[in-house]
Amino acid sequence: MAPPLLLLVLFLLPALAAGHQHPSSYGSSALSEWRNAKSSYFAADPGDAIGGACGFGDLGKHGYGMATVGLSTALFERGAACGGCYEVKCVEDLKYCLPGTSIVVTATNFCPPNYGFPADAGGVCNPPNHHFLLPIQAFEKIALWKAGVMPIQYRRVKCLREGGVRFSVSGKSFFFTVLISNVGGAGDVRSVKIKGTESGWLDMGRNWGQIWHINLDLTGQPVSFELTSSDGTTMTNFNVVPKDWEFGKTYTGKQFLL
Repeated sequence: MAPPLLLLVLFLLPALAAGHQHPSSYGSSALSEWRNAKSSYFAADPGDAIGGACGFGDLGKHGYGMATVGLSTALFERGAACGGCYEVKCVEDLKYCLPGTSIVVTATNFCPPNYGFPADAGGVCNPPNHHFLLPIQAFEKIALWKAGVMPIQYRRVKCLREGGVRFSVSGKSFFFTVLISNVGGAGDVRSVKIKGTESGWLDMGRNWGQIWHINLDLTGQPVSFELTSSDGTTMTNFNVVPKDWEFGKTYTGKQFLL
């Protein structure tokens, strides 16, 4: 007969294994495997939910709210990661983790490095660290605030958005810029082409974050956009900006299919 201690271990193994399972409605839409990282939080006032390095501006207006994240240098990709969605869960810390929980957040900001401190002692967002800086409202969905800097796991998932992709137009005369937000699917936009009725398809440049620009006078022309995301999916919104468009306005097109 097996010793009592061995029987206890055999009994606990299935339970421990089950305790590390994190069922999620996003499981079927995962774009990557779970990866290790760390996370910390900052105090955020929902009334001041203003975006940062991705150019989204008022996060509430764009539907992101507090379910957002600032990414460290190793993840931010100079703004190319903006708009992408990440499922995040707390791991390894039995004292502070909320078991079986996860949260999906959108990349809207940059967590800058602090080279006055080493990456393992104060410089949490220094390369090569994979670090997620969450609003405290998001952090407390997966852990107690007392955790401070905590180990997590994350994976890229598809973004579930309400309504279509939004094109916010700005600029002046021949300098045309557009902020692209509320993007479903992979969520990020890696390349943009633009077309007026008097031009063929032309490549736009990334100004910063998800703001794209081109030196082109499109006055009086309906404008079309071709968007390509990081998963290689391409979608075209024909004439989404009407010929009587104005700087400072936002136009809504169709959405990426999941």
